[in-house]
Amino acid sequence: MSSRTRTPDAMGMVAMTGQAKADLDATPEQDVFVAEFRRWRDVRGLSRSALARGMGYSRSYVSKVESGGEHASREFAQAADSALNAGGSLRRAWREQNTVPAPRKPSPPQHAAPATEPAGGLVVEHDHAELFYVNGSYRATMRRHLVNNGTEPITRYLIRISVDRFPGDPERSNRLYRDNPLTWEEIDLQAWHGEKREEPMRWSVQHDRDAFKEVWLLFANDSGRFPLYPGESAWIEYTYTVSDDKWGHWFRRAVRLPTQRLSVTLNFPTELDPAVWGLHTSMTAESMPFHTAIETRHEQDRTIYAWSTEDPPLHARYRLEWHFRNDSPTAPSGPPKPSETMTALGIVQDGDPMLRRSARPFTLPDEAEDARRVINELHSATQRISKAHTFGKGMGIAAPQIGIERAAAIVRPPGSDDLITLLNPRIIEAGEQGDEQYEGCLSFFDVRCLVPRPVVVHVEHQDITGERRITIFERGVARLVAHEVDHLYGVLCRDHLAPDVTPIPVEQYRGTGSGWHYPSES
Repeated sequence: MSSRTRTPDAMGMVAMTGQAKADLDATPEQDVFVAEFRRWRDVRGLSRSALARGMGYSRSYVSKVESGGEHASREFAQAADSALNAGGSLRRAWREQNTVPAPRKPSPPQHAAPATEPAGGLVVEHDHAELFYVNGSYRATMRRHLVNNGTEPITRYLIRISVDRFPGDPERSNRLYRDNPLTWEEIDLQAWHGEKREEPMRWSVQHDRDAFKEVWLLFANDSGRFPLYPGESAWIEYTYTVSDDKWGHWFRRAVRLPTQRLSVTLNFPTELDPAVWGLHTSMTAESMPFHTAIETRHEQDRTIYAWSTEDPPLHARYRLEWHFRNDSPTAPSGPPKPSETMTALGIVQDGDPMLRRSARPFTLPDEAEDARRVINELHSATQRISKAHTFGKGMGIAAPQIGIERAAAIVRPPGSDDLITLLNPRIIEAGEQGDEQYEGCLSFFDVRCLVPRPVVVHVEHQDITGERRITIFERGVARLVAHEVDHLYGVLCRDHLAPDVTPIPVEQYRGTGSGWHYPSES
């Protein structure tokens, strides 16, 4: 579950814990567009102010549209679709509500939700999510201990189930869910009130879209209502199921109410050989690894990953991602080829025309949010790739290698966790001195190429504000940077080989896990 991807919240699922009243007062004719608009703003992790800047509208106008106070124009929908990189989803939603009324999808009959909105004093003492994967489906169980510190009784609680199979490619995801939308039957949503599921909870549909559902859990059952009164606390729990062809390999949790403790457990079959990592994303869509490690334990034939944090800040997003290194456990034994491993990790492989096209540069700062999204997806890719291979020489990855044709790349120097971010880079000068060293490429990782490169390169690039910079890179870092800049112009490292030199199989290469050697180094 790239990316910013995307919403507690991929890819994967999103569980949302309540919203301000102004966010819920859209008029019926605005429901389709407004619901889609809110979802994409949430997926991209943008505040209203940040989105307004990206769209060229005032924050107050964006707020009025989202709350239903203003009717979105076609131009607004187009600007929102572009700023949120929604792959045409917002334009389609606008057309749907402004042409003929769309038939509502059938949903389980539920009682209408009560008029009382969640009180502002609601606090989550403990938010715990469990994700269990078995037989091609994910079953999510969400448990929350709620405390009403407000002055009014609480009669309902808003949750969201949202999916994004391809977080780095919104058009592809939108096509998937248009052709094969989430259904209430497959989700099989069930909810309870009480620490041991003492009382079932009814629920009422707020929004029903192809890739997400918003639902009010009602503090009520067939016997009556049991509001959460001021000063009272209660456990609620709900579960739902989604098949793995609709759920990407990520699970995001967003802090939408004051929360004292947030915890997540992932439970996978050991035979799939899972690898799990985590990213913390702020409202500015900048991501970083979790500050604390994800714990791992084994129980019979299952591998369980657990992570928690205390007093998470409001609007923080925590995204767990995973990769199944053995996604065909019944296949014959034997290690996969390096290229097969990279393919499974989402790396575009040699032969794909994308690797031979020049990447489209960003217009900065106008496309700053798009640039952040791509950089986030690159960070995520380095996290999962590092789980599968040791990079003694450092590593780099360019956006076309993860299926995004934009001019962005990141480089991690050897022995460092600091990443070099390159936006719209080009080499403007190279030193006269050069050398030959073996390079590997994630897009054809079965071989190594003896590539001549300059020892020093001067690279012009931009930061997220659009300011142009010139950075001088030397030795091994210069080689890494030059390799990634090449990718952005459709050039592969083997293109630099001398006519009589061919790549060698990785089995013949003896430098795996060690750094490049330069004469002046001991």
